[in-house]
Amino acid sequence: MEAAAGESADAGEPGNLAGVRHIILILSGKGGVGKSTISTELALALRHEGKKVGILDVDLCGPSIPRMLQAQGRAVHQCDSGWVPVFVDKEQNVSLMSVGFLLEKPDEAVVWRGPKKNALIKQFVSDVAWGQLDYLVVDTPPGTSDEHMAAVDALRPYSPLGAIVVTTPQAVSVGDVRRELTFCRKTGLRVIGIVENMSGLVCPHCMECTNVFSRGGGEELARHAGVPFLGSVPLDPELSRSLEEGRDFIQEFPQSPAFHALCSIAQKVLKETPVQLS
Repeated sequence: MEAAAGESADAGEPGNLAGVRHIILILSGKGGVGKSTISTELALALRHEGKKVGILDVDLCGPSIPRMLQAQGRAVHQCDSGWVPVFVDKEQNVSLMSVGFLLEKPDEAVVWRGPKKNALIKQFVSDVAWGQLDYLVVDTPPGTSDEHMAAVDALRPYSPLGAIVVTTPQAVSVGDVRRELTFCRKTGLRVIGIVENMSGLVCPHCMECTNVFSRGGGEELARHAGVPFLGSVPLDPELSRSLEEGRDFIQEFPQSPAFHALCSIAQKVLKETPVQLS
């Protein structure tokens, strides 16, 4: 783990991101809104559309995506270009890099100060051999801290497509996400759109959606901020179970309202780049 945060190549060189066509950051001003869930399911939904996708997990203190994709305990190997990401499917259409793969024990805490975290983020950007990807989805920690600045600065030379900002319907979450939009403006990061997660609960018996929390906060925020609203993703017990067990929700539950919401979000992301993808 100590060696992982060592010196890295200049992130300004094309290097290992030369074959990545589009980079998307997943942001939120608040923890617990489901950024990792949206990152994982967006990647799977894009794969469902025939795209090759990588996930870069820079949530260094809470690397949960390896579990969500049933990739815990997998080894990261070296090649001439750097680290080889972990492929999570047989077709090798979804690849993942996470600090979770570098920990000696799964419950080991990452107790680092800012400069060391920033160095690892820069190394992740420069030293992971992604190969050819249609999309690289970057899962970030909550807030607007040094880690976010390090990720944005390291990725800036590669002209990221923009950020998807995740909120839940409640006013307290929407207020924190409003500050995340300010962060995007100050750093020059384009907002692709806002996703409202945990927007209602899907009944596992009748498949109707009940608004357990309030509803519409994300859409209202998008309207006031003048940015696109990408959609609302309801709570679904099958989605939660799929993430716990590392199963492909997009493949297994096409009748769920959450499936339709996630696929609709993926379609809107695809429409962001119609010329390049034609």
